[in-house]
Amino acid sequence: MFRVTKEIHFCYGHRLMNYDGKCRYFHGHNGKVEVEISAQTLDAKGMVRDFTEIKDILYTWIDKTLDHRMLLNKKDPLKETLEKAGEPVYAMEENPTAENIAKLIYDTAQAKGLAVSSVTLWETPNSFATYCEKR
Repeated sequence: MFRVTKEIHFCYGHRLMNYDGKCRYFHGHNGKVEVEISAQTLDAKGMVRDFTEIKDILYTWIDKTLDHRMLLNKKDPLKETLEKAGEPVYAMEENPTAENIAKLIYDTAQAKGLAVSSVTLWETPNSFATYCEKR
C-alpha cells in the first residue's frame, strides 16, 4: 500500500451546542488538515496522486466552503442572526467538533474522487481528531 499526505491550513470559527465547557462560546482556530490518499499501485507517473491535483481538488473546496467561516450546527439559534448580518456561515448537520469536521472533509474528498484513507484535523498544535473508515 502506498500513501501520500497533503497538508492544508485554514482558519475557522465555531461553537458547540449542548456543551458545558468554554467551547460553547464563539471562538476560532487556525486549523491544519492532513489528507492521506492511498493506492495499491502507482500511476504511470509513479505517483499515488499528484500533490498539485490534491491541492486543486480539496484546497479549493476548503477555501470556498470552510475558510474564514463560522461552522455551526444547523440548529444553532444564532445561525440565522449571523447570516442576516452578512457573516459567512457553514451549517453542519451536527456539532462542528474536530471529529465531525474531519469526517466532513473525508466525505468531501471521497465524493470528489480522491482515494482518501484518512483525514486528520488539528484544531490546535496539540489537539487533533482523525476520521478513517474501518481498516
